[in-house]
Amino acid sequence: MGIHLPQAIEIGKYLVTQRLKGRKRFPLILMLEPLFRCNLACTGCGKIQHPPEILKQNLSPEECFQAVEECGAPVVSIPGGEPLLHPQIDEIVRGLVARKKFVYLCSNGLLLEKSLHKFEPSPYLTFTVHLDGMREKHDECVDRKGVFDTAIKAIQAAKAQGFRVAINTTVFDGTKPEEMQEFFDFVTSLGIDGMTISPGYNYEWAPDQDHFLKREQTKALFREILAPFKAGNKKWDFNNSPLFLDFLTGEKDYECTPWGSPSYSVLGWQKPCYLLNEGHYKSFQELLDKTDWSEYGHKSGNPKCSDCMVHCGYEPTAAIDAMQPANIGRSMKALWGG
Repeated sequence: MGIHLPQAIEIGKYLVTQRLKGRKRFPLILMLEPLFRCNLACTGCGKIQHPPEILKQNLSPEECFQAVEECGAPVVSIPGGEPLLHPQIDEIVRGLVARKKFVYLCSNGLLLEKSLHKFEPSPYLTFTVHLDGMREKHDECVDRKGVFDTAIKAIQAAKAQGFRVAINTTVFDGTKPEEMQEFFDFVTSLGIDGMTISPGYNYEWAPDQDHFLKREQTKALFREILAPFKAGNKKWDFNNSPLFLDFLTGEKDYECTPWGSPSYSVLGWQKPCYLLNEGHYKSFQELLDKTDWSEYGHKSGNPKCSDCMVHCGYEPTAAIDAMQPANIGRSMKALWGG
């Protein structure tokens, strides 16, 4: 199974608590960006397009801990940029683990192997290595040869030292289903602790604007990619909820939960979500209270949201839906690898 039992139990308790308190909007995953710098320039990413004075900045460990406490989400994803470039990333991770947050440290893998000595294996820590396919496909996506091989070597080293390691994959237009299925088989053979898959979002700042998927394209492509898994012929372990996978293939129709994965960075709380850059608030409560949430999501008619089916917006929706009596059995079965 991808999401391990302790995390599933804590998230379940958290969701029940929010419901009992009558809260309509609450975070599930904090997207904590301690810096925007990166050692790659991926064609589908717009994060490193910030001006140089912003790229030089880091969040301090104290600022990270304050954001985590203010937000209260049980899961903290640390994207970037490349978080391993942060000079105090080990201190940040230790502090989050000590607070019993489930931490997903996202990396392109280039610095992972040489950084392992800074960390200790923990059920609260998972390294998430971004891979968009097999060697040729991935190296094309990140615009540098040799990255795939370095990342695979780092994954093997991390697993050998007892760390939890997962894969994060973004699917773009032009992806061949059979090649993605081959990739899933390969990374599964490495003994990884789950895979997260998501269609790419068309960042306005991304250098490549030609390979983002439209909504109906996404559904058709994921139906093909996941067909062997849905038929029970493949035992791929996904960190995604099975209900989110149903959404990707068009079997579920969800609305976005943009407040479910708020983003905090050197600029503050990004509004309205991790994917849309429309300014920043100073506090998480301001983000909740001052955002007109009716302006976002597929049904809003906002053209920036029309084709988005990304996990950070829809996985929280699926998690909430999983708590419905009709879906609990399905979710538990997936947790145990069924």
